[in-house]
Amino acid sequence: MNVQIKSLHCFVTLLEVGNYTRAAEKLHLTQPTLSKMIQRLEDNLEQPLLIRNNQKVIATEAGRMLANSALQIVGQWHRLQEDINSLNGLQTGQLRLGVCPMMGEMIIGLLSEYRKRFPKIEVSIVELGGFGAEQALLNDTLDLTFTALPTTHSQEFHSHNLKGYPLLACIPNGHELEKAEAITWAAIEPHPFILYNDDFSLAKLIHRLSRKANVELNVAAQSGQWDFIAAMVEAQMGLAILPKPICDKINSSKLVYRPLSPNLTWDLALIWRKNLPLTPAAESFISLSRELSPDN
Repeated sequence: MNVQIKSLHCFVTLLEVGNYTRAAEKLHLTQPTLSKMIQRLEDNLEQPLLIRNNQKVIATEAGRMLANSALQIVGQWHRLQEDINSLNGLQTGQLRLGVCPMMGEMIIGLLSEYRKRFPKIEVSIVELGGFGAEQALLNDTLDLTFTALPTTHSQEFHSHNLKGYPLLACIPNGHELEKAEAITWAAIEPHPFILYNDDFSLAKLIHRLSRKANVELNVAAQSGQWDFIAAMVEAQMGLAILPKPICDKINSSKLVYRPLSPNLTWDLALIWRKNLPLTPAAESFISLSRELSPDN
């Protein structure tokens, strides 16, 4: 049997993405090349690994078995490469970093400074919601990820707290709640609500806190794009809750923002696995994060 690490990496990526076209783009391969690599894997193992249809590729039983082992093998190979690279004094290497799409501007200073100090480290950024980022850490396809607290698998992770930002109610002009000084969960309950996708930590936080207040949100729509959420509020499809930095970015005279009562914050953190060795590139990133943003 002759199975290459690269083939396993491609197989894992294909399952994560679920589509040949997007997986090939992510891997910087042509789709025929990726198809041939997967076919070669199936030939070597003498088992079909994927069920193919027009919408999504799905792993067979043999594919699921391979995926579980492949994740470990690819992760171990990545850390071995990084340990060898560290012999060069952190001059080369790769950092696999997860970032929530909403967090870009809040962490750009840290990313920029890391590039200045370690210009030869390749930073591979993957955009994921909080739950997806946690799963990627647990599957060893990321070294570190930014996320919002609390995490779902807190017992599995170390974290470095970054900063908390106020959460504000986003309301269309002319709405009956526009004149309120602060917005309670009870005030939100009768109105349609625009929520983040279920993969986002903020969606889970909003659900948990509203239920704690004995409020069942009337979710009218969900999205992973803050600008689209704001546009839906503008169109009077419902209310939303947005972090203050996002509110500051939205340039619309058709929206107003009000604090929540009780006050809520969007708490950002950098997290990583407890029981898995860190690569030198990841250790250096955590050290820089602690230098620039001491724990709150």
